[in-house]
Amino acid sequence: MSAKPETKELIGLLSRLAVAGVFAYAGLMKALAPAEEFAYAIESYKVLNAQLSLYAAYVTPWIELWAGLLLAAGVFTRANALFAGAMLLFFEVMLGQAWLRGLPITSCGCFGSGGSNSIGVEFAQNLVFLALAWAAYKFKSRWSADSYAETL
Repeated sequence: MSAKPETKELIGLLSRLAVAGVFAYAGLMKALAPAEEFAYAIESYKVLNAQLSLYAAYVTPWIELWAGLLLAAGVFTRANALFAGAMLLFFEVMLGQAWLRGLPITSCGCFGSGGSNSIGVEFAQNLVFLALAWAAYKFKSRWSADSYAETL
């Protein structure tokens, strides 16, 4: 690799850090709040019952947090970018079904129980982050734990 970073490499790095930041922040905000608040947001999608919603509320924040931290560090970058993209696709399906069914979602639960944007705005934002996850997957960056491990 040359000393000067290539455009694709910078796109990959910035995309990876953006997706990682969103996942780490979202996971942390939910992990610090009572799980019941997030469970209520999950229940509003009318897909899981109360017990499964509470279980998901305990597990999901930690998955998001670890996915974000590992992606930020560039550990198994391609696999983690693919995993983040899969989670974003799942979130899109949940938002889309709620939107199509006209469910009164007051908080998407994305960043905890605080207020959120409309479902349409959240849906569009997830599409942007899905594109960034693809770029993180596609464009390798030398600024990652993976690249460092390759030099050993």
